[in-house]
Amino acid sequence: MQPIVLSTWSFGPVANNPAWEVLVRRGDEGGGGGGVLDAVIAGATAVENDPTINSVGIGGLPDASGRVSLDGCVMENPDRAGSVACLRRFANPCAIARRVMEKTIHIMLVGEDADRFAEREGFAPIGEKGLLTDYARGEWEKWISDPRHLDRDKYRGWIPPLNIEEKARSGPDQSHDTVCVLGMDGRGRLAGACSTSGMAFKVPGRVGDSPIIGHGLYVDQEAGAAAATGNGELVMGTCGSFLAVEMMRRGAMPIDAATEALTRITRRFKLGPDHQVAMIVMASAKGAGGHGREWGGWASAAIRPGFQHTITDAGGTRVEPAQRVLMA
Repeated sequence: MQPIVLSTWSFGPVANNPAWEVLVRRGDEGGGGGGVLDAVIAGATAVENDPTINSVGIGGLPDASGRVSLDGCVMENPDRAGSVACLRRFANPCAIARRVMEKTIHIMLVGEDADRFAEREGFAPIGEKGLLTDYARGEWEKWISDPRHLDRDKYRGWIPPLNIEEKARSGPDQSHDTVCVLGMDGRGRLAGACSTSGMAFKVPGRVGDSPIIGHGLYVDQEAGAAAATGNGELVMGTCGSFLAVEMMRRGAMPIDAATEALTRITRRFKLGPDHQVAMIVMASAKGAGGHGREWGGWASAAIRPGFQHTITDAGGTRVEPAQRVLMA
């Protein structure tokens, strides 16, 4: 197998480049190491540490109270998964989620106790200023003083609408959201990471799909891997990533698995014009659900236009539009 890294959105190169370097450094394209989990976490961490990306990590926009909280998870298999939610003092939820997976008998830790766990594990707190950057504070102050002062086209589909009229006007062309990273090493082993600061100006305490195993991310070496981005409540209502992987287990190719998972959302929810969900999907190297096929490859799909994925393989790194759009 040739190694591959697949991530969400146009900021994907920030994730893919360090992830690819880990795969190459570990020699995974030749079957060595076991660094695909290291790779996807390196990719997610790079995005988390980039203050210019305002939906993940230290650049994330705050909740309605003006506080930033971070969620994330990692996964290799049903028995190899870790997750954290509502971190407020640490910037790298995916690396901390890995420690939950490796150092505890649990899968998910949340809130202040997740922060305390990270501290016990030797992670460095973000510092006196906390996770809220000056830019994010300024955007929150605009929103809290009068939501109309915010550049709402910039955050279209990613912040609460002002009213029904704005819902009708808005479209799904948002460019900021969860980072999901899927990887496959030279031995065909899969891993995934998913990280977010969640919906901007959300109700404090809200947790979306990103850190929930089977919702924002699901990986099973026997079937494949899938990750979701967009309006988390829509994904949570359908166990989106789990559904896509189960479709591959039953023999579906990645593009059809992603399409079915997204179609389920369109059938089971009354969608507003600003609702968007996209998925990236990668088949297991064992064949589609063990059905004896050749490797099924990978795919991306979205409910509406605007989503881009980033793919890195031996041919380089490329930012591309979704391969299939349900409601073009």
